[in-house]
Amino acid sequence: MRKVLVVDDSLTAIRQMEKIINESGDFVCVGRARSGLEAIRLHNELCPDIICMDLNMPDMDGLAALRCLKALDNDLKVVIVSSVGGADSWCLDALKLGASTVLSKPADAEKVLQVLRGL
Repeated sequence: MRKVLVVDDSLTAIRQMEKIINESGDFVCVGRARSGLEAIRLHNELCPDIICMDLNMPDMDGLAALRCLKALDNDLKVVIVSSVGGADSWCLDALKLGASTVLSKPADAEKVLQVLRGL
C-alpha cells in the first residue's frame, strides 16, 4: 500500500482527502500537515510515496514547500490540490517546480484516485 501525506490548512479538506485515500484500498494516509513547514518535517519522518498539498497555507506556502521537498527527494510525487484554479500562475509554477499534476477543490474522489493510481 502506498503512503500519502495530506497537506492543507483546512481541516475539512484534510478529512475529505483522508477519507478518499483510506477507503481506496490502494493507499493509506500516513499523516496530515497544516503548513508547508510541517509538510517538510513530516516528509522526513514518515517518508510518504505521495504528497497531496494545497498552495495557500500559513508559514510556508505550497510552492515554497514543493521547492524544498523536491530538493530533498526529486522522485517524490506531489499532487497539488487547490482552489486557486488550473490556469492560475501558481498552478503553472507548481508544475514547473515538479508537481505531478494539479487538481481543483473540492476534490472529486474518482479523479483523485485516478491521478494517484497513475503516479
